[in-house]
Amino acid sequence: MSRLMCILRTSSSWPCNRLLRLSSLLLRPLSKNHSSKETSQPHWLSPADRDQQVMDLRSTGWVQVQDRDAIFKELHFKTFNQAFGFMSRVALQAEKMNHHPEWFNVYNKVQITLTTHDCGGLSKRDFKMAKFIDKIAVSM
Repeated sequence: MSRLMCILRTSSSWPCNRLLRLSSLLLRPLSKNHSSKETSQPHWLSPADRDQQVMDLRSTGWVQVQDRDAIFKELHFKTFNQAFGFMSRVALQAEKMNHHPEWFNVYNKVQITLTTHDCGGLSKRDFKMAKFIDKIAVSM
């Protein structure tokens, strides 16, 4: 990294403020934990709450994944542009929640699987994300 800093310092084409911003990014410590309201909340659900949440989501097309504690939904849009727009909106929410879906996209079809790897299965985050996904899908 010192070699990179040396190269950046000797380059006359970079304004000083850009160099300072870049060096602060390079020197910033990496953290595994993201500070977010979502990460501090307990994720676990009681078995009764979990079963109720799964049942509620079945009415909107979500199904349980066989051999995994996860839920799955396949969505179809009119065009690739709509599918990609949907994925972009979900991606922004996923970043806010620090909870990212497993998904697959081909043209106008998006397949989504939700599970919480930290918990080893379904959690409150998955159900919150599923409800957000349903809300966004209806508006597309």
